[in-house]
Amino acid sequence: MTVRVQEAPFDPAVELDGFAAGRTDTGAQVTFTGLVRGDGGLHHMEIEHYPGMTEKAIAAIEADAVRRWDLTASLVIHRYGRLAPGERIMMVATAAPHRKAAFEAAEFLMDYLKSRAPFWKREASETGAAWVAAKDEDEAALDRW
Repeated sequence: MTVRVQEAPFDPAVELDGFAAGRTDTGAQVTFTGLVRGDGGLHHMEIEHYPGMTEKAIAAIEADAVRRWDLTASLVIHRYGRLAPGERIMMVATAAPHRKAAFEAAEFLMDYLKSRAPFWKREASETGAAWVAAKDEDEAALDRW
């Protein structure tokens, strides 16, 4: 079970190659990679966090997923700093004996990361910069868990 909060880019293929390598108790792996969208003329996004606090919060979310589903491995990577449209912002990977647990755990992690991970995002475009507010639909997505 791995959580990484980093400024540096990551390569999903490299991450997946090492993820759950050598495990014989895994029958399914699910991955999701989030990208920065260029909506509304976005030039870049700046993501801030408090080191230590952010990793601890994400580790708690990940531990909850491990308790709820029969996971053999999990990985959460989230970037911070200045990111341009098209750049990878985060990755979630889950491994389980069966696909249903791997898919559900990955969706759970993505939903909770979106709403509960302590990141502050500021979007900059030609019209200026603004902090990204929480969205009702992201909060509503937590209701199913």
